[in-house]
Amino acid sequence: MIEGYQRLDKRVQKWLFNQGWPDLREIQKRAIAPILSGDRDVLISASTAAGKTEAFFLPACSAINDDENGFGILYISPLKALINDQYRRLESLSEMLDMQVTPWHGDSPQSKKKKARNNPSGILLITPESLESLLVREPGWIKQSFTSLKYIVIDEFHAFIGTERGQQLLSLLTRLEHITGRISNPIPRVALSATLGELEKVPLSLRPNKSLPCETITSSQHQSTIKVQVKGYLEPVDIMADEARTSAEQQICQEIFRLCRGDSHLVFANSRSRTESIAAQLSDLCEQHVVPNEFYPHHGSLAKELREDLESRLQKETLPTTAICTMTLELGIDIGKVSSVIQVTAPHSVSSLRQRLGRSGRRNSPSILRMLIAENELNDKSNIVDGLRLELVQSLAMIRLLIVENWFEPADTEQMHLSTFLHQILAVIAQWGSIRADQLYSLLCEQGSFKEISIQHFKQLLSHMGTVQLIQQLNSGELVVGIEGERLTNSYTFYAVFKTPEEFRIVAGSKTLGTLPVDSLILKDQHIIFGGRRWKVTDIDDEKKVIYVTSTKGGKPPKFNGSGMSIHDRVRKEMLSIYRNGDYRIEVGNQKIDFVDNLGRRLFQEGAYLFKEADLEKQPVYQSGKHSYIFSWMGDKVVNTLTILLIRSGYVCSNFAGVIEVQNSNADDIKNCLIDMANDVLPDEIELAETLSIQQKLVEKYDEYLPEDLLTEGYGRKAFNSAAAKQWILGNLA
Repeated sequence: MIEGYQRLDKRVQKWLFNQGWPDLREIQKRAIAPILSGDRDVLISASTAAGKTEAFFLPACSAINDDENGFGILYISPLKALINDQYRRLESLSEMLDMQVTPWHGDSPQSKKKKARNNPSGILLITPESLESLLVREPGWIKQSFTSLKYIVIDEFHAFIGTERGQQLLSLLTRLEHITGRISNPIPRVALSATLGELEKVPLSLRPNKSLPCETITSSQHQSTIKVQVKGYLEPVDIMADEARTSAEQQICQEIFRLCRGDSHLVFANSRSRTESIAAQLSDLCEQHVVPNEFYPHHGSLAKELREDLESRLQKETLPTTAICTMTLELGIDIGKVSSVIQVTAPHSVSSLRQRLGRSGRRNSPSILRMLIAENELNDKSNIVDGLRLELVQSLAMIRLLIVENWFEPADTEQMHLSTFLHQILAVIAQWGSIRADQLYSLLCEQGSFKEISIQHFKQLLSHMGTVQLIQQLNSGELVVGIEGERLTNSYTFYAVFKTPEEFRIVAGSKTLGTLPVDSLILKDQHIIFGGRRWKVTDIDDEKKVIYVTSTKGGKPPKFNGSGMSIHDRVRKEMLSIYRNGDYRIEVGNQKIDFVDNLGRRLFQEGAYLFKEADLEKQPVYQSGKHSYIFSWMGDKVVNTLTILLIRSGYVCSNFAGVIEVQNSNADDIKNCLIDMANDVLPDEIELAETLSIQQKLVEKYDEYLPEDLLTEGYGRKAFNSAAAKQWILGNLA
């Protein structure tokens, strides 16, 4: 073995020998020196199953093996299941080193927590929410137990970057350094991740105040083989009229049954309702064929026991098991080897697709990805959005970006994260009992992660928090928690900063059609899709969480309604490039590989033909009957901006998959309207956000406590991009 290996503790070397490893992997060798040095942050980015976890733990455990007082390593994970998994994986190594490992989250055994409380040492595995709870409720114990901490390691770091939860995590790490007196002698941070866009910007996301340098270690050994297949399906126009035909989802379920029975697979269905529906149909198919059921749903709303039973069934690898899941199994829980990954409907993002693909093909077998994409059958009333086969083309674009460009979405690091900032103000005051405003600003903004918050923003927020009794100021000038603040901070739900999208009931007349998680923009008079039909929103009751609708004509609605997730400019530009070339195939050497089945290819050719026929390359605004359609081929921020600009000008608009439908309008009028606005001073993001009601801007958990103009500014930055919209209008319409 190599020289780096000699620097590891003798017992770690013995453990490696017992594992039967002939050698360390490339990233594991390269990580030894920077981690042992303890004077820098380290970013380890490599594909799933490349040995990132060991790349950190082998040298880090060697460094802390003789430490007696306090924890040596703090491991932070986005998922409880990942903590349980890591605890299992560290078992034999920690036994060899006689080192304590403590899993610490809501479901961890109290006995283990009690032992760690009385004798803190070794490795603590925790979620951000549990760390927040300890800082607020037991700051004295934290100070004493973490003073000699040598490393903080964050697993699945990409799952945190740019999110509210990630912002909370960075703030927690600054607060931890502050309470342990380590601001001037920072604790090294190590980030592990498989998918990171724009690697050079990630160190700033890991430590915004740049108080330590960061070394990046990437693996040059790419995954050997990837096998991809895309299959197309048709959703019949009127299934009620022709009972001999089956819905696209039924066809997809039959295909999953055929492909997956007898082995282990993961099926990603994007939404909870689709996950449940597919799992139920597959279970019925098992019953019809008189075979044992091996298809099970897995999502965040399921009971803990059901989730854990399924995870352990996958790990044991003794019974064939297919999990139908949302994003819950995307991250690195060790679920053993699965033969393939199936994606039903287009994925949310390229980085999400990369994570999912990495779940198959472990232990030297190829990674297999199948995408099953349904499109609406066309008739004379069909919409151009359907005719273009946008969902299929978006899927093809994402596969190309993943395989050909090796590109992933970079994080949006310009957000203000005001909901989380308000939460952190309350958390810090609750932690210390009282604090001065200047100390608070220094800790959270100057040293911490809230770099986008100016002193002006800060003063405005504090003043408002006083008005709504979240905080109050003592005569001494110190801030303490107010009556409303006490109520919030004493609740067990306080420690999490994220919220699940609120479910609104959809009501037509006196009939409830179902519920819809509202995580994207819904406006009065807008057309929405629900249960495969088109509805017009007549009213929104934010108090009762009800959206009132009436059935509306206009042909069959476009099937592909996108999702609340924001699609990046780069994805839509790749879609445009595929349409222009009429070709999605991937070049390997001097041949082009086709990875789409016959029906999928036919659907693609229909879309490519319509693109040329409608001359969409040259005319971004297309007239079809009474409606106009705008094709910007830009990401959702620009699409949202163009939509709101037109609504402000009196038009009725909806957008589907990045295409804006403007009702009862003329294409030339639309162009002229947008050009006139762009030649004048275009409203900025804040002005655009002012168009919406307060309720529509309450996206994050603590948004309701923000003053209206700060709420509007934060929402504007998240949803719109005026400069890019102006550039697009002048570059494409003028």
